[in-house]
Amino acid sequence: MFDRSRSSSFVRPAGVLLLLALAAGAAPAEEQRAAVPRFRSGVDLVKVTATVRDAEGRLVGDLTRDDFEIFEDGRPQRITQFDRGRVPVSLGVVLDVSQSMLGQRMDDARAALRRFLVDLLEPGDEVFLMVFNHDPKLEAPWTLGPSRLRGRLDRIRPYGATAIYDALMMALPLFAVRAHDRAAVVLISDGSDTASDVTRDDVRWQIRLSDAFVYAVGIDAPERRPINDRVNARLLRDVTAESGGYAEVISDSPDLAPATERIAEELNHQYTLAYAPTRPPDGRYRRIQVRVRGG
Repeated sequence: MFDRSRSSSFVRPAGVLLLLALAAGAAPAEEQRAAVPRFRSGVDLVKVTATVRDAEGRLVGDLTRDDFEIFEDGRPQRITQFDRGRVPVSLGVVLDVSQSMLGQRMDDARAALRRFLVDLLEPGDEVFLMVFNHDPKLEAPWTLGPSRLRGRLDRIRPYGATAIYDALMMALPLFAVRAHDRAAVVLISDGSDTASDVTRDDVRWQIRLSDAFVYAVGIDAPERRPINDRVNARLLRDVTAESGGYAEVISDSPDLAPATERIAEELNHQYTLAYAPTRPPDGRYRRIQVRVRGG
């Protein structure tokens, strides 16, 4: 139970910087596929997904509409829709298949992702699978029913260098044609970026446009690897911080299973809120803030 008398809340919304622009002659509301915002019933309706944790880091899942406040550029907005049930998600798996993942690490990654896709996601979710070394590749496009992708994991053979930024830059635009409002990326890597052509700022901008939570799991084993070949925790935190997701560094690949379980638990305990902006669309970006009253 969320006890406001003793603990504060931490809200992580996705899509905190949104473009609110509705062009004349735009397609009907139900045909809009742009990642941000989502238009409904001929009116600008902005949907926001939020994760709430208490001061001890525990997920808070029993809040009501009246517990939340939404602000757009500092102006309070009326919440028109609220859902704390588990709603479908469009999710991208972005997996490092560079040379350093060869052997047990790839075996553990396959096992963790099979469980994640088959047991921890829902049949109504859609998933794509992207693999990367120095060259990102879309291994499987958007697929309804995550369990259908488990066989694709067996085809992966690690080799080459690591281009994390390039992989994210290729993956994130795919969310512009997703089926569900709620969106997330799960990135798994055991190294530092050594081969990307794009920059961190390029990726951060694309994350804003995608309106997706980005979760990253970094595999580190410092006693076995030179310092310049270890996972770059700062890089992972940089690419997840603005999205509303998080980065976690684990000591070795057997810990991938519980790490992906924690991501699934968060995805299963999120709130979906919506509001109609009080200001008309003007083509400018606006900052959204979600708060818990008294938190």
